[in-house]
Parts: sequence; structure tokens; C-alpha cells
Amino acid sequence: MALIAQAITSFLATGAFGIIFNAPKETLVKCGLIGMGGWVIYYLLEGYTNNAVFATLSATVFIAVLSQELAKFYKTPVIIFSVAGIIPLVPGGLAYDSMRNFVENDYNTAIGLAAKVLMIAGAIAFGLVFSEVINQVIRKITQNKVRT
Repeated sequence: MALIAQAITSFLATGAFGIIFNAPKETLVKCGLIGMGGWVIYYLLEGYTNNAVFATLSATVFIAVLSQELAKFYKTPVIIFSVAGIIPLVPGGLAYDSMRNFVENDYNTAIGLAAKVLMIAGAIAFGLVFSEVINQVIRKITQNKVRT
């Protein structure tokens, strides 16, 4: 039951951010589904592995690859799907907790949380770049097959 609630909530959050981001109306459901899929992957992997960085990286690669494919299929910019899809994975609450602990002079906790925020943010950036590299390699392979 918790997984269904997580899926519905992430779908609504991603779709709502698509509205704020001024995504075209016909892409809002697709944005919501991408964000929901990424969050479900994150939620399941984080639950099984207890490793938020790995779960974030896996979910980001899924979101980015799917965003690129949908952008090609619907002839829209990739950023519409990828930015909206990434929103549930952004560690905003963790960053807030880190800053709160700095203000409260609990530096040991704050540094630990800040390190985790940086690793998760790095995983998001790495996942987006890695999926673009995968896309470029696939594109070169298919172009070489067409030429020969």
C-alpha cells in the first residue's frame, strides 16, 4: 500500500512541477509518469539496498534515458521530461536538515548530511551525463550500421 501512495504522490508532484515549469499540456501526464517511474525505482532500491546514492543514480539513468526516447518520439525538448522527472529525487529535505544542523552548531551531523546531499546531487548529475553518453554511443553505432 505504501508503494501505491508513493507512486501516486510522485506522479502528482512531477505533474505539478511540469505545470510550474510551463511544460506543454500534452506532456504533463508523460512527465508525471517519468517522475513516478523514477521515484518507484528509487524507493524500491533504497529500501532494499539502504543506499540512497546508488538508488538515485539508477533512477536518474532511467529518467534520463526514457526522457531522451520520449523527446525523440514526441519531437519535444528533452529538458521538459528530464527536469520534471528529476524533481522527486532532489534532496531538498536533506539539504534543509544539513543547514539547520549547521545553524544549531551540530557540525558533525551537519557535515555528514551535507556530504550525503553532495553525493546524491553528484549522482543526479552523473546519471544525466551518463545517459547522454549512452545515447551518443547508440546513435554512432546506428549511424555506422546505416553507412555500411
